[in-house]
Amino acid sequence: METKKNTTESFDELYSVVKRLRADDGCPWDREQSPESLRGALIEETYECVEAIDSKDWLHIREELGDIFLLATMISYMHEQQGLFAVSDVLQEITAKLIRRHPHVFGESSASTSAEVLEQWAKIKVEQEGRKPKDSLMDQVSRALPPLERAYKIQKKAAKAGFDWPDSAGVWDKIEEELAEARDACQTHQCEASSENKEHLEEELGDLLFSVVNICRYLQVDPAVALQRTNNKFVRRFKHVEQSMKAQGLPMDKEHISLMEQYWQEAKNED
Repeated sequence: METKKNTTESFDELYSVVKRLRADDGCPWDREQSPESLRGALIEETYECVEAIDSKDWLHIREELGDIFLLATMISYMHEQQGLFAVSDVLQEITAKLIRRHPHVFGESSASTSAEVLEQWAKIKVEQEGRKPKDSLMDQVSRALPPLERAYKIQKKAAKAGFDWPDSAGVWDKIEEELAEARDACQTHQCEASSENKEHLEEELGDLLFSVVNICRYLQVDPAVALQRTNNKFVRRFKHVEQSMKAQGLPMDKEHISLMEQYWQEAKNED
């Protein structure tokens, strides 16, 4: 029976495997990778981990977290190979940051609520870490975030400053307003794909999406999680349609849309 390794031994083994894969006589594919080439995989694996967490499947969660550990270690080691920093530097820096930003745990300050912790963090970033104070609350939201997540965080920052609707009715009214404007823009341009028309439609549809994200935020629903749930639901139902049409020996095309809709409703009723 294999002896269970402790955390240090397990990470050392992962680090050794990554080094072996990146060695001159290692894996050709792994050696060809770069931090840039692994960016998409890092995002994809993060979303797969979120999906596993949503499903509450701990075995799947463990697997997906392992993929994230691998990518983080691999990308760190790539920089170590270039002599920019070591994997150990990454671990030491995040450990030091955690201790520095939690003086209420590791030091002598006090913070009994989450709000007090966040306020303390903001001061530490400026006073101890030398970060410049943000000129605007909006500057605290990274431009590198995917648009959906960035919209969500922008709205949370604005709401925290008191710039928010007094109740959900106003948010729903805004969605209806933006929907009407988007529909009007489509009808005005007859949904033509010219660059000028596309820019107007893009603006109006962007406003609509932003307002939908806002109702999610107002109701304390993470829009990325909600959308991922719907994505999974759509895929599940579409697969049922595919399988049903295949069993009938029929192609999936517009001529069979009524039958496909029937199978879609079957899948919907099973959810």
